[in-house]
Parts: sequence; structure tokens; C-alpha cells
Amino acid sequence: MTTIDNIQTAQVLLVEDNEDDVELTLEALEDSKVRMDVHVVPDGVEAMKFLRCQGEYEGKSRPDLVLLDLNLPKMDGREVLKEIREDPYLTDLPVVVLTTSQNEEDISKVYKMHANCYISKPVDFLQFTKIIKQIEGFWLQLVKLPRRN
Repeated sequence: MTTIDNIQTAQVLLVEDNEDDVELTLEALEDSKVRMDVHVVPDGVEAMKFLRCQGEYEGKSRPDLVLLDLNLPKMDGREVLKEIREDPYLTDLPVVVLTTSQNEEDISKVYKMHANCYISKPVDFLQFTKIIKQIEGFWLQLVKLPRRN
């Protein structure tokens, strides 16, 4: 988390190509008790550029939490997760897989790849909002995250 005027600001990276899901997620986080900067990228290639502070993302803070969709263009979420876990700078980064897939093979595979959790997106707006708030409450209020340099 970065500090602005001695107030912790959580850095969240949302990797999502569906604009409706991006809008719903941002709306659910709007009235958060946690100060946060939410950065949105539409595909896995952009996610890795952001995480490695490359190109237009140079100087961006490393996120405290990644919300990762699996079915992405250019580089899917499984590939992103694999690269995160193989990169010594990123390996301890919490990654929440947030996807529409309820496929048992997907669930098993991402846990074997050391995702921190796997959540299937509900289609109901109120349920979706409730899940986003629970993610925010757990990962950004309850859990002690590693310090970032």
C-alpha cells in the first residue's frame, strides 16, 4: 500500500475485458471504507506490462491485490498467473481469480498454480456487489499484506 498524507491507499489491479464487469466492480468498490486506487487493464499482456512497470505503466505502484479474469484476449488469465508466480518480484502478490468459469478443471489448475482464491462471478448484480465487497473486506481490511518498496 502506498501512503498519501499518512493514510494508506490500497493499490488494486483489475484485469478484466468485459466493460460491464469493470463497471460493476468499480461501482461496488465506490463506497469502500478503504482508500484505494483501482487500475484497470483489458488483457493479460497489459496486465504484465503494468505489473512490470513497462511502457505507459512506468512509475506505477505495484498493486497490493490483483483481481484476475481467466478468459482474456491476447494472454489469458492462466498465463498471467503463471508469469506472476515465476517472477521473483511478483511471486508474493495476492491474486484473486474472479471469473465466470465454474469448470472444475479451471478451479483445480489455478489452485495448483498458486492462485490465492477462485471466485465464480454471479450473474445477479446484488450478489456480484456483495462478493466484491467481501473480497475488499478480506484482502484490504482483514489480511496483513506484504510491504511494498
